[in-house]
Amino acid sequence: MSQYTREFSYNMKLAYPVILGMVGHTLIGIVDNIMVGKLGSTELAAVSLGNSMIFIAMSIGIGFSTAITPIVAEADAEAATSKIRSAFQHGLFLCTILGLLLFLLVVFSKPLMDLLHQPDDVIALARPYLDWVAFSLVPLIIYQGYKQFADGLSMTKYAMYAIILANIIHVIINYLLIYGIWIFPKMGIIGAALGTVISRIMMVVFMYVILVRRPQLRQYFEHFSFSEIKKTAIQKMVNLGLPSAMQMLFEVVLFTAAIWLCGNIGKTSQAANQIALSLASMTFMFAMGLSVVSMIRVSNHKGLHDYKNLIVVARSVFLLSIIIEIIFAALFVVLHKILPHFFLNMESATQILDNSEVIAIASKLLLVAAVFQISDGIQVVVLGALRGLQDVKIPMYITFVAYWIIGFPISYYLGKYSTLGAVGVWLGLLAGLTAAAIFLYLRFHYLTKKLVNQTTLNPKIHPEVSGIKSI
Repeated sequence: MSQYTREFSYNMKLAYPVILGMVGHTLIGIVDNIMVGKLGSTELAAVSLGNSMIFIAMSIGIGFSTAITPIVAEADAEAATSKIRSAFQHGLFLCTILGLLLFLLVVFSKPLMDLLHQPDDVIALARPYLDWVAFSLVPLIIYQGYKQFADGLSMTKYAMYAIILANIIHVIINYLLIYGIWIFPKMGIIGAALGTVISRIMMVVFMYVILVRRPQLRQYFEHFSFSEIKKTAIQKMVNLGLPSAMQMLFEVVLFTAAIWLCGNIGKTSQAANQIALSLASMTFMFAMGLSVVSMIRVSNHKGLHDYKNLIVVARSVFLLSIIIEIIFAALFVVLHKILPHFFLNMESATQILDNSEVIAIASKLLLVAAVFQISDGIQVVVLGALRGLQDVKIPMYITFVAYWIIGFPISYYLGKYSTLGAVGVWLGLLAGLTAAAIFLYLRFHYLTKKLVNQTTLNPKIHPEVSGIKSI
């Protein structure tokens, strides 16, 4: 056990900026939910419906961008600056194109809301909200290109700074435009959408400025030319990025389907689902941060061909994630009846009946979330390690089976054909995430055991190393 726990300190040094950055990123959505929730449950359900479509597109962009980090981290361990420059420039180029395509995809997909049998008043509010938030995907995916590049170089603090700035801007704009403070018009959920757009643009601006001003990074920004964009490099990044995007897509669409299923049950179930999902997403960001650490450190050790220490490092991240998620699970159990109150206005006489029902449902969902976030934390950090090994195709198939062959049928049946309702939907999520955690770990164990056996048989490909550089 000590060989794993002694890695905790270094893991947390690398992880805490990523975690804070991801928590801050999630806060943008949570702030929208809290501020919009004060307007009413219909407005909250509209934001939930709109964001469900955004999350699908976002998962593709963010998942694809993760291909940049393992390539940069492996090249960094090899001290191969030309490989780092190529990965950064090709990654940023592809992220820009992908951001524009995802924006157009979401805008032209709005008619799908009518096919999902959602309440008419919810759809009417969600349409204009979706247009603006869809546009925010362009700066968001470009930002991801910069972030994944910095993460690959173990410079994890810069994304945290960008997110902190974005949250400050977001809260201020939301407050002014949602409620119509001072000279600003009262725009309701459109004000929340504009706050998201402006804050994400500022994220990109800040990230670019802070990176380009670093002397050791200027070589990666200077003298860019489209002639440097090569088909072979694009193909390599697509081969890594596309399966990674699909992995994230399968999970996000599963949770999006849960939103739609809860919407079919009723708008109070949908609003309750959004509250529980917002809280679970917040704690999940800690595991997501550790997933990035797993990907960085595994990529570094892979670049050094140091596979025995690679296993120790990866397992130390897995163990740390489990401990953190168990702590959050205990908090959810203790506070499951208290936390939903922060999202609703219980002083409104006209909303009191709906809001009381929302709180009753959300409190039950948080009990399920307490358990499933442990499985969710395990599967995401193991996925990070597998991406560090640049193993993405088999994990893509594993996640599809776990989420859609196991998880979704259970969610659908229990949600539609049992008295459990929204709770049944979340039990299906628990089943899918647990299956993913088990099979992804088995995949990691198989690959690393194979790599260690190969280096044992051929010591020439296992050079002596003293360890990875510190931050």
